[in-house]
Amino acid sequence: MLNNIRSKQIFIVSAIAVLVAFLFTRDIKGLVKPKEETSNMPAGGQMAPSAAPEPINLEEVSTTAKNLMNTNLAAEITSLENKYKGDAEDKKAATAKILAQKWDDLEHAIPSALYLEIVANKEQTLNNWLITGDRFLKAFDNNRDSLIQPALLQKANSAFTNAMKLDSTNNDAKTGLGITIVNGMGMPMQGIAMLMDVVKKDPKNLKANMSLGTFAIKSGQFDKAIIRFQDIIAIKPSPDAYFYLGTAYENLGKNTEAIEAYLSSKKLAANATLSKFIDDKVTELKLKK
Repeated sequence: MLNNIRSKQIFIVSAIAVLVAFLFTRDIKGLVKPKEETSNMPAGGQMAPSAAPEPINLEEVSTTAKNLMNTNLAAEITSLENKYKGDAEDKKAATAKILAQKWDDLEHAIPSALYLEIVANKEQTLNNWLITGDRFLKAFDNNRDSLIQPALLQKANSAFTNAMKLDSTNNDAKTGLGITIVNGMGMPMQGIAMLMDVVKKDPKNLKANMSLGTFAIKSGQFDKAIIRFQDIIAIKPSPDAYFYLGTAYENLGKNTEAIEAYLSSKKLAANATLSKFIDDKVTELKLKK
């Protein structure tokens, strides 16, 4: 019971953290550029890698992350890393799992994902590849470094591709792969088709529906986004779903509906940073009414 409660709390906190990070690292106005500028954006809304991205160096990533934490935590990580380096090959996966979890507990998704990738390569199961792909997507979503983003997206794509090789019918693998394609690892409509196929078979699949909704916003299809997020909210209300719904309404000039959605997001999130942003946004929209 306590573990279930803790898992739900971690999920809610993580969702809010991702949303707040998303809001304050992009163009706030509508989460998309004005319509006259959208025609110059990549169709996927993110990036279109034209060359192989620079590889990610685990040691460098670890050193950078440890410099941001207190000495005791950094020493604990270093001790585990030294153990991993000294382990026999048949013991490395177990230590890599511990390191992956430790890094994730500390909200450092990149080193966590890299250790999960090590585990997946040693123990090639569907679940290991799915967890690895999800962690690389988390790192991609939380990172604004344009130099490392392509590598994170590519690694997520590779992990979900490996998952699909093990089970081509798995909806989680299809959803993850579709998300990476929409974000730049292929033709966006190919990714959209994969996500639509998932939703057709599993209409309540939140991850696939959220991805389709955010893509609709990025591509300026606000009417479609409204329908998508209304469906999502009917399945499971969340701060980010209401926020994106408000964004879609705002971009269509439906300020009354936008205010209502933003306030619902604020109420569910109960986050000071997001609340301040929404209060300012609501004030702005009321002046336009």
